[in-house]
Amino acid sequence: QVQLVESGGGLVQAGGSLRLSCTASGRTFSSYAMGWFRQAPGKEREFAERISRSGSTTYYADSVKGRFTITRDNAKNTVYLQMNSLKPEDTAVYYCAADYSARGSTLSHEYDYWGQGTQVTVSS
Repeated sequence: QVQLVESGGGLVQAGGSLRLSCTASGRTFSSYAMGWFRQAPGKEREFAERISRSGSTTYYADSVKGRFTITRDNAKNTVYLQMNSLKPEDTAVYYCAADYSARGSTLSHEYDYWGQGTQVTVSS
């Protein structure tokens, strides 16, 4: 079992930055690839980015590429999401998720554990 807790969300103006954190407890954090998903009001949950077990490989959705950066610190059991140049359309609840199979999936149903989410609101 893995417990994930996100933090760092909040309200920011367009063009601003936020850094989200997701801290894991339970089984060995480095055994999991990690992903960030987001869900805007009235929309489906969508993939944003993922990172491999070691942190050597990352992958981004086109909507966030060049603005968001995912990193991880396995010694701290934490994955981070640095969000720069934020836009109003980035407003959503952001969820981190753990994937034990580490197949590099962008599909939410292939992730095994989820955090409770943290709200990010970008004002125009």
